[in-house]
Amino acid sequence: KYMYFQASNPGQFENDSDVLWQRGHVPDTTVYHGRVGINTDAPDEALVVCGNAKVMGRVMHPSDSRAKQNIREVDTNEQLRRIAQIKLVEYDYKPEFASVMGINNT
Repeated sequence: KYMYFQASNPGQFENDSDVLWQRGHVPDTTVYHGRVGINTDAPDEALVVCGNAKVMGRVMHPSDSRAKQNIREVDTNEQLRRIAQIKLVEYDYKPEFASVMGINNT
């Protein structure tokens, strides 16, 4: 929720390229028009994080039929055969990981 920006004069950025950061139209938002890199100075996507990212909520990825083409039914028996080949596993989180991540049911 918080971002830190360093400016030589409050409200004034170091150079014109820094003007890409703007206050958003929605309260408590900041907008950047370009690519953002965390622990990298060469992001090749809208957001690149080099290192671990901790997510306490959900990561949302929309799936909308309006963005898809060539939608067709598949052979159910063939797909069930493929599913039967998937290796299923059970596991417990290591206690030290669970405590750091706030997981109660390991």
